[in-house]
Amino acid sequence: MSSSDPHYQAGDPPGPTSLEQDVIVSPDTLRDNRIPPGQSRTKKWPVLDATGTPHVPAPEQWRLRVFGEVESPAEWSLSEFRELPRVKVFSDFHCVTQWSRLGNLWEGVAAQELLARCRPLATARFVILHGYDNQWTTNLPLEDFVRDDSLLADLHDGVPLTADHGGPVRAIVPHLYAWKSAKWICGIELVREDQRGYWEQLGYHDRGDPWTEQRFH
Repeated sequence: MSSSDPHYQAGDPPGPTSLEQDVIVSPDTLRDNRIPPGQSRTKKWPVLDATGTPHVPAPEQWRLRVFGEVESPAEWSLSEFRELPRVKVFSDFHCVTQWSRLGNLWEGVAAQELLARCRPLATARFVILHGYDNQWTTNLPLEDFVRDDSLLADLHDGVPLTADHGGPVRAIVPHLYAWKSAKWICGIELVREDQRGYWEQLGYHDRGDPWTEQRFH
């Protein structure tokens, strides 16, 4: 971000043009106006969730599963997850409750990397993300989940994710509203037919594109 950017503020972190070469830059950060309709910028990171921060297993007991319409279902412990090839993604973060946090640097494992190891079947068309909070789920099309800038993150701005923000690992799907970036993730299920998740069953939009204000059904 430069001083010519209308959203630049003194003390902001580096913008997409000043990042290290290995960082994946989310396309939305290159827009002339990075704030979607109906949103307001915040430099804080509010904590919002459906039922409060859940009990997440201790690091040695944490597991991530990929299952459903895949050739080779897989499961990783936290230490195994952290040994997988890693990526860094620079992206903005848009909450459906009308705030946006610009310029986040996430680090973790690309969604593409995880699914490549499990080989989705031709019948797989949607993804259901499962969380540790009472099997909370959210749904999204497979093509949204496997974009270059989608990942499962355990670091935010170089710091391990706290439990309040979905740690130890959460999904990040930058081009959709933040509820699609499931906190406390424990499972990635590939399915043939769309299945509405927790908030979608309560009236939130199936896809959640912030640029067209897909907030509700």
